[in-house]
Amino acid sequence: MATTSTASTTSTTGSTLLQPLSNAVRLPIDQVNFVVCQLFALLAAIWFRTYLHSSKTSSFIRHVVATLLGLYLALFCFGWYALHFLVQSGISYCIMVIIGVENMHKYCFVFALGYLTVCQITRVYIFDYGQYSADFSGPMMIITQKITSLAYEIHDGMFRKDEELTPSQRGLAVRRMPSLLEYLSYNCNFMGILAGPLCSYKDYITFIEGRSYHMTQSGENGKEEIQYERTEPSPNVAVIQKLLVCGLSLLFHLTISKMLPVEYNIDEHFQATASWPTKVIYLYVSLLAARPKYYFAWTLADAINNAAGFGFRGYDKNGAAHWDLISNLRIKQIEMSTSFKMFLDNWNIQTALWLKRVCYERASLSPTTQTFFLSAIWHGVYPGYYLTFLTGVLMTLAARAVRNNFRHYFIEPPQLKFLYDVITWIATQIAISYTVVPFVLLSVKPSLMFYSSWYYSLHFAGILVLLLLPVKKKQKGKSTHENVQLSRSKKFDERENSLGQNSFFTTNNVCNQNQEIASRHSSLKQ
Repeated sequence: MATTSTASTTSTTGSTLLQPLSNAVRLPIDQVNFVVCQLFALLAAIWFRTYLHSSKTSSFIRHVVATLLGLYLALFCFGWYALHFLVQSGISYCIMVIIGVENMHKYCFVFALGYLTVCQITRVYIFDYGQYSADFSGPMMIITQKITSLAYEIHDGMFRKDEELTPSQRGLAVRRMPSLLEYLSYNCNFMGILAGPLCSYKDYITFIEGRSYHMTQSGENGKEEIQYERTEPSPNVAVIQKLLVCGLSLLFHLTISKMLPVEYNIDEHFQATASWPTKVIYLYVSLLAARPKYYFAWTLADAINNAAGFGFRGYDKNGAAHWDLISNLRIKQIEMSTSFKMFLDNWNIQTALWLKRVCYERASLSPTTQTFFLSAIWHGVYPGYYLTFLTGVLMTLAARAVRNNFRHYFIEPPQLKFLYDVITWIATQIAISYTVVPFVLLSVKPSLMFYSSWYYSLHFAGILVLLLLPVKKKQKGKSTHENVQLSRSKKFDERENSLGQNSFFTTNNVCNQNQEIASRHSSLKQ
């Protein structure tokens, strides 16, 4: 009880207006500020869509209001620390303008990531090591993604030749330098300032300018393009569904999650007395219980964007609207994952796309390792992050080797495939849980204590797999195996997220966006 009371009176750089509420619910003031501001953003999003709709006001007004509301929420939550958002964004914009399109993506990447890292070091090792309360580096992580993504998209659109670009790069390429207002609105709008998610610059500008429902169709000669506007779908059903998920996730987090702490995996009495099956089951259950807080934050952020009218992806073959353009997770696929890759493809989706766009598809040497390393740096400076992502590299490569060498033996008959799916589901859930324990424990000592209690068994198993099983070499976009995997991944996406021929993607290019989705499933952390 004393611990909870202390947590509720934790000092904050943000507003203390909600301190009485924080004391009443016995939660840290930073967390209360975050949730209340997100609920305010939800109401503001409904107002924004109703009264500042693109059909009723100019893009300039929409940019200004979205930016000012975002900065207000940042000040309320983080106080003067919110100035870091403007400093990081402002200096990066100056780099874009001064350096020029040829090299600005490199300088922006180094500066934005470096500035984020300095802020994370300051927060972790000077202020509140190990605290999970809302902190100013969280929004900076999203802003860093937006800055670097935009820099690469401008470089692709204004410097590189079209034939040098992949289909996804061509679809996302920005062909003119954004104005300062457009840039700040993209980085600091109220819909994504606190919890994201990341979106492409073209998608955001399309939304602000009200072109989300404009379709492009080829003319009779096959060259002429005709634009027409389709009926704007209502996001209300999608928003309500996501708010229900938020409510259930929050309830789960505030009740069951507290009863199953991950730290109990390294409890001396538990390690000494528990049987191996008990250890395995508790490892899985405790990490399962740690996920709802992410489900809550990311789903609420998605609902806020949808409530403002942002996030429409298209219609399926039955005419149902899909509001998952910038969704950050697919809970069902996460919990039912039968491969390491399937889990990663459906967890923190927009960050996975960012890693793919700025690192994986541009890396010339060991793209998987470089991508995991960038992910670790971006997440922060806790040693546990690096242990998790180093283990993740090993697990990803080992899982890929097992899948490539054995899966084709279990496709038919259906009973055999079902058995394979059950076994791989169990193996995947254990491997994921084993991998991410240091991510939760944060420090080196408890993380190594956990791995040593498991005798580093999955590490040795992964190394053994890589030594014994042949690893199929492939060149991106050229090998037959790559094409087969791409085809299978694309078919999986079409089955899970099927869209009709009239689907709208905010790049106004169906082929490009389909390629983007398929490319993510076939390349990122395969």
